[in-house]
Amino acid sequence: MSYQALYRVWRPRNFQDVVGQTHITRTLQNAIVQEKFSHAYLFSGPRGTGKTSAAKIFAKTINCERGPAKEPCNECSACRGIQDGSISDVIEIDAASNTSVDDIREIRDKVKYASSSVPYKVYIIDEVHMISVNAFNALLKTLEEPPKHVVFILATTEPHKIPLTILSRCQRFDFKPISNQSIVERMKTILSAEDINVSDEALETVALAAEGGMRDALSILDQAISYSEDAVELEDVLAVTGGVSQAILTEIVQAMQAKDVQKALTLLDDLIQGGKDPARFVYDLIYFMRDLLLYKSAPALGDLMERARIDESFQSLSAAVEAPWVQEAIMQLNQCQQEIRWTSSPKVFIEIAILTITNRYQGEQSTAPEESEAVDRLTNKMAQLEKELNMLKENPVVNAQPAPQREQRRQPSRSMKTTYKIPYERIRDVLKDAQKQELKNVQGQWANFLNRLKTTNAPAHATIQDSKPAAASEKAVVVAFKYEIHCSLFLDNRETIESVLATVMNKELTIIPIPENDWKEVRTEYINQQEKAEPKQEEQPDPIVEEARKLFGDDLLEIHD
Repeated sequence: MSYQALYRVWRPRNFQDVVGQTHITRTLQNAIVQEKFSHAYLFSGPRGTGKTSAAKIFAKTINCERGPAKEPCNECSACRGIQDGSISDVIEIDAASNTSVDDIREIRDKVKYASSSVPYKVYIIDEVHMISVNAFNALLKTLEEPPKHVVFILATTEPHKIPLTILSRCQRFDFKPISNQSIVERMKTILSAEDINVSDEALETVALAAEGGMRDALSILDQAISYSEDAVELEDVLAVTGGVSQAILTEIVQAMQAKDVQKALTLLDDLIQGGKDPARFVYDLIYFMRDLLLYKSAPALGDLMERARIDESFQSLSAAVEAPWVQEAIMQLNQCQQEIRWTSSPKVFIEIAILTITNRYQGEQSTAPEESEAVDRLTNKMAQLEKELNMLKENPVVNAQPAPQREQRRQPSRSMKTTYKIPYERIRDVLKDAQKQELKNVQGQWANFLNRLKTTNAPAHATIQDSKPAAASEKAVVVAFKYEIHCSLFLDNRETIESVLATVMNKELTIIPIPENDWKEVRTEYINQQEKAEPKQEEQPDPIVEEARKLFGDDLLEIHD
């Protein structure tokens, strides 16, 4: 196979080609020129941002025959040998497949030998976070005091998994996601050299889909080139990535803003039927709304747009929508994005989100007269109450009962309103029919039930998370709550919680809440009542004792347990 992917053909060969990482390449170049480079480096950052490419360029530059220089010449035998992998002194190791202590010990044993063909021996360990803790420990001493001719470069996408003892022995460089503008400029350079026509809109869409990774951008571009016929257009890139065009996003937002539910849902159905990824659609719509809000709030910040292009339709849409409505729409879509991760029917949740956004906007517009009428009624009611209060002040009602007694009688009623009333009779009914197997079944599914409830309704989950099933029958379960206030809060979410429990248990169960301390008292009281109700059995005489009593009599007989 003679063809090579674009990201392999155009892999950076000098520091200038490493896009968007000037803060790193400049530091490394200055260290090389001044011959003050370190013995160990850690390159961390997202995938496809140039970590291993920069490591290989660094290895070429410090070993270049024309050095010290800021760039490798790529012409001498050392540069060419390192580039094609024929020089054995530059070793690239994939830590994902070399994780054991023995692999690291092999490196440690070979480090002491001098390089054979270039001044410095360079070990590039990719995805270093994959090696084991014992392997890291085996590497510590070598990494701290390697021979003068050895340089270690560790590359990883997850630096938080690397022990601090390793991090403290390395100079750390964090590669950042590449900006869309830098990705587009690099792709234009490559396409110019390859003599391929790609529209500017298509390039911008590729850069957006790459999410800061140069390698991902070139892979998507390569796929779009294969998909297209002659020139690569926006539709080709959207077909490859599953993204949605700005024109469609604009139409959907206009339909929601204009309260046209039918058009919004029809556009969504056409997208899904056309094979678009529902999760990708929500993702694109969130960022489009974000750009819309940003442009409406501060038009001068057009350079910070991430998904939208400022054209005539975008500007007219920005003038038509209101900022609070866009903010609320983003919140609804964000919630929808979280919910569709755990469902096999994402389209339903997207439709609900669109309906919620549209209807909420309708409600804000249509209920204004009703709200004004309600305000008028409340104002009249307050005026009437104020008049009655003044009359009571002028003619106070004499009550034969003294004030302290009135306060004492009112106080319990206040506390009853704020205290949860325990349904003792219902709990005793459950205890009468309670079965250990039913309680074990509920306890076995309780963790699964809490996880399901958390993804379904987080506020409801918060009210019941500090609780545990205490007794269960076939139709009900008594749940002991750690805090009394949660019993009252549970009642506000009873329907949601019981429906989730029914889904998990495959049958409907009524939840009866009780504070944990009260449950202990109820349980003790019930057990005592059961013991009193059971008739005591007369103790049967021991036949051996009776036989001994016959033989020796009670005077000589002593009984020991």
